[in-house]
Formats: sequence, C-alpha cells, structure tokens
Amino acid sequence: MHNDTQNRVAAIREWLAQNNIDALLVPHEDEYLGEYVPAHNERLHWLTGFTGSAGAAVITQDKAAIFVDGRYTVQVVKQVPGDVFEYRHLIEEPALDWITQNLATGASVAIDPRMHNSAWLDNAQAKLAEKQELKILDSNPIDELWADRPAPVVSDMLLMATEAVGQSSTSKREEIAELVKASGADSAVITALDSICWLLNVRGLDVSRLPVLLSHAILHSDSTAEFFLDPARIPAEFEAHVGQGVSVHHPETLKARLEVLEGKKVLVDPATSNAWFKLVLQNAGATVVSKADPCLMPKAAKNDTEIAGMKASHVRDGAAMAQFLCWLDAEVAAGNLHDEAVLSDKLETIRFQDPTLKDLSFDTISAAGGNAAMCHYNHENQPEPGKLEMNTLYLVDSGGQYLDGTTDITRTIAIGQPSQEMIKQFTLALKGHIGIARARFPQGTRGFQLDILARQHLWAEGYDYDHGTGHGVGHFLSVHEGPISISKRLIDVPLTKGMVLSNEPGYYRADEFGIRIENLELVVEKETNGDFSVLAFESLTRCPIDARNIDVDMLTRPELAWLNDYHQKVWDEVSPLVEGDVKEWLRNGTQPLAHS
Repeated sequence: MHNDTQNRVAAIREWLAQNNIDALLVPHEDEYLGEYVPAHNERLHWLTGFTGSAGAAVITQDKAAIFVDGRYTVQVVKQVPGDVFEYRHLIEEPALDWITQNLATGASVAIDPRMHNSAWLDNAQAKLAEKQELKILDSNPIDELWADRPAPVVSDMLLMATEAVGQSSTSKREEIAELVKASGADSAVITALDSICWLLNVRGLDVSRLPVLLSHAILHSDSTAEFFLDPARIPAEFEAHVGQGVSVHHPETLKARLEVLEGKKVLVDPATSNAWFKLVLQNAGATVVSKADPCLMPKAAKNDTEIAGMKASHVRDGAAMAQFLCWLDAEVAAGNLHDEAVLSDKLETIRFQDPTLKDLSFDTISAAGGNAAMCHYNHENQPEPGKLEMNTLYLVDSGGQYLDGTTDITRTIAIGQPSQEMIKQFTLALKGHIGIARARFPQGTRGFQLDILARQHLWAEGYDYDHGTGHGVGHFLSVHEGPISISKRLIDVPLTKGMVLSNEPGYYRADEFGIRIENLELVVEKETNGDFSVLAFESLTRCPIDARNIDVDMLTRPELAWLNDYHQKVWDEVSPLVEGDVKEWLRNGTQPLAHS
C-alpha cells in the first residue's frame, strides 16, 4: 500500500508539472456532497489510503499534507505513510490555512468545484485572494489517473407506492413548487440525494447505507421536474408512478439543461449543492438564489403513513435487538468472549432475517472496553478487532434501512460486573436521556435550547460528551437527516410535529470505557391545561436499557416512572414477536425497577 501511495502522489506531481499548477486540493467529498461516498468516488482513499469519513489532502511538488479531525488522529498514522504525508488537524489548521503558509505568493491551487459547496468556494476565494490563485478545473486528475477504479453500483430503482409513503410525487412537486415560487425563484436545483428520492417517491441502493440513486433534479415553479439518471435505469412503470410532468435526461446533458435557464432565477442550496452548479448557472446568465433546499422541512416532518411505518419498523428492529442481546448474555455467561467483528456480524445476520430490511443504516459501531471511548470507532479500521473482557462495558450502535422506516439505536451492555464508576456515569447519561424523552416545549423551540436537558446531570459533576445529543432521521432515507439537530450548535430551525430525532447522550473515558444510550424520538403535539398546546417526544425505539448499569437510587421518582413505563411498552409491543429464551430474556430485561 505504501508503494501505491508513493506512486499515486508522484503521478499527481507529474500532472501538476504538465499543467503548470503548484498544488492540488483533494477533499473526501464527492460531487453529491453526501455523508456516504460510494467506492468509485473515494478519491481521497485512492490517493492516500485513508478510509475515514472526513478529511482532505494537499499535494505540491515538494510537500504533501493530509488533514483529519480528532476522530481519526490514531487511524491516519496507521493508514497513511508519514514519510509521504505530514499529518495536520482539519479543524485547528484547515487545508486553506496550510496552503497560504506553505505556498509562495502567486502560486496556483487547483480544485474540482464539484467536490466543494459554493459557500466553501466563496470562502476559499476570499481567503486566497491576496496570496494564491485558485484554479477551477473542468475535470478531476484523479479520475484520469485511477486505472482500477471500481464501476459505480447500478441498483434497481424501487418505486415507493403512495400507500407506503403517504403522499404522491405529484402532490409533493406541487407543494415544493409553491415554496420555490415563494422564494422568488423560477426553478430549483435539487442535489441532495435523499431530497430527490423523497420528491419522486423512489429509492435505490447505489450508495452503501443510504437508500438512494446517484442522480440530480431540477424542479420548476410550474411543478414540472427534470430527472437526471441514465434512462436505461428507468423501469417501465416509472411514468405512471411519478405522474405527469417529469422528464428523464441522461446525466451527460446536465450542463446543457442548466444553461437553458439563462435569464431565470434559480434556487441553489449553498450548503448541499456543489459549487459547479453555481458557476455553470452564473456563466449561463442565470441569477442564483442562495436558499436552503425547499424539500428539507417537508421531508423532515413525517406524515401519518411515514410515522406508522417508523413505529412498525422499530418494533421489528427491537425484536432483532432482543434476539441479539439475549444471545450475547448467554455467550458471556458461557465464557465465550467474542471479538467486535463476530458481534457486529451476528447482529447483522439477525437483522437480515427480516425480509423488509434493505441495508444497514450505517456501519455498526461494535466497541468493547476502551475502544468505546472513541465515539466513531470502527473495528474494521483496526489491525485486529478488540475482544470482550469481563467486568467492562460493550457499546453497540447500529441500525437498519427497512422498507417502512430507518432505525438507529445504541445500547451499552454490562459484560460481567461493571464498576461503580461505570454505573454512576451510565446513570448520569441515562438521566440526561430521560430529560430529553420527557421534555415539553412550545412551538418554535430550537434543538440547541433543549440540549442542556441531556447534559445537565453530567455538567453538574464536571463531565460532558463531545458530540451532538440528537440528529434528524429520515423515513427509509438518510439516518442523518437535516436540517434539525439537538446540540450546542446554534441551528436556527424549529422542531415541528412529525420530525424524528435521535436522543443519544453519552460519556467517554479515554482507554477505559464509553457509554451511549440512544433511542429515536418522534415530535408529537400534546394538549395542556395552559394557554397553548406543547410539543413533546414519543420514543420509537423498542429495546430494554441494561438495568445492570443503573444506580436506581440516583433516579428521581419521575425518571424511574418514565423508565418503568418505557420498559412496559417494550414488553407489550416486542414480546409477541419473540419466543422461548428470547421472550424470557425480554421479560427479565423489562421488569419494573424500584428505589431501595
């Protein structure tokens, strides 16, 4: 691998010399700017060997640097040769800062505008304005040099019947077209893959863990749409399925179709669309309206059909979790301390017994002991997976993409007898979890206003966790769905009825243990005796929380009442789906707890 990396960096340097360019910037992102990058677009991995989900590299004639965040500082050293690349911290020293420090004044830096959003490009042009010249490429040199590039996955298109999603594509396009008009635009370029699939009521498996088709769309204010996907991939029933007004175009015609919008006002989301769209539209004489993707809010607020599907998929997912956790407890009792890969594979096999499961919703985080202290741990990136050890904790964060919903659950499991310290920290995190689950709040409340409910008990003791408390979740779509979150970040978007968010406070002690307790929550409306109705959360996840980790006396009466009520619901809904040992395990795991 080391030689591959050296040869590839050398090939880039040759390309730089031929084109009289001083540096090339290679981000991890691809042209779709999604969280998951399909294998054929893993350009940063091809160049450097790095497999993390965020990063960037810069190659100059005499230097090379790779930029990663705190999650990957250990991993990058194992995967990327230090005699070829210097390691830099993505947040503390962004690639652009390194470029201004390490390149001569007037030097040129090449970028592929499809790999960055337009907000990034504006910032880059401002930052380098005085010092270096940004060269906007028409084609990507890695695509020319990547000889053994894997072929894109071409999956079958799944047509989601209106009965399965609750609203026809025609109705969605009319609704979104009104929003486009209201924003003062004639058309909107829709580039977020989950927005396109939501709008047209289609799904696919082009990208691992994200049930979408690699495509683009333009929606016009008269509700007609242009869908950019190889026409050979369109099933015969597609036209009847989406209704009148959707034309299919080969992706190669995208630039020409954008240029037709000359003189028009075109909405482009500066956060989710790559900068190439803005450049093409501006060069064609269109006016770019920089506003959020108009599908975001309607997609985030689930309708009754989607809610029913989310609930049903979580009950079946809970049965799979019960089967797995019952097996795990029996194995530990028998002295079989498996490694993280065996555990992850076992859970996946159990989930796939459900014929409605199409994929996992993300790579399972299966973390034993001290490995769980790394929030985004992946056993596949280690030289060898860790093994369970007695008297520690095991953290498993996993989920499924079912035809009727998306799940995401974390459970922290006692292996033998956890220490008093582990139990105390688990209970502090649990109190925060219950704080969110029991929250009542007025319309218009933002996620950052609720975040303290999850952290207050940890804060009071001088602890915290370094990640958000909650992210949005799609309906058989992205497990990390915008635009909402519960976190310290000041995201100015209100929580509204029908949204689904995760509730996942945790605590991590380096090299010792990690704790996270995650359920998905549905935002619901509740009547009150006060002056207005309030919003509240209803837990969707159906799986016991490990009582062996709880100091019941640290829970208040209302917290304990919530926990016992939650476990009663888990028993009532999941027990009919399991039998034998699993049912017995579930009965034990959902017993009411009492103060001593």
